[in-house]
Amino acid sequence: IKDNVETATVKVNGGMDNVAGVKIPHFTPNIIPGESKMDLTGLGRGGQQLQNCRKAYIESIELLVQLANLQTAFVTLDHALKVTNRRVNALENVVIPKIENTISYIKSELDELEREEFFRLKKVQKNKAKHAEEEAAFKEREAMAAGGGGASDSSAPSLLSAGQDDDVLF
Repeated sequence: IKDNVETATVKVNGGMDNVAGVKIPHFTPNIIPGESKMDLTGLGRGGQQLQNCRKAYIESIELLVQLANLQTAFVTLDHALKVTNRRVNALENVVIPKIENTISYIKSELDELEREEFFRLKKVQKNKAKHAEEEAAFKEREAMAAGGGGASDSSAPSLLSAGQDDDVLF
């Protein structure tokens, strides 16, 4: 029987399938048809038993190739699923909390800046009101001094009331 075998009658071809972005190996059996040299082997139905054995062998090879397809698909998809789960866990437990902490920090800093700006504006308004009161009091004193002294040069402009100064910003 060994002497009659020259080439393989069953070969397995490989390829790749893409399932949901995961490349999975795919195997297909390639059975080379043809007459075997064992057609006339044996006496008294011995050759027929060998042919039945050969058919069973080819069927088992086909089933083994299908089983190999399924097993490699399951292993590859299981590995891809584990990698995806690790990525999801990393996003949920590391990346998203870091981003949320950053967002809360930025919000608190913006709130603090807004409070500082509000305080600064209140301080500027207070200083303006204080300067206006001082100027009004000074003008009143000047008017009283000018009115009480009798002879004064009213045509001379006052240096303090001549113009308006720019606002003071801190």
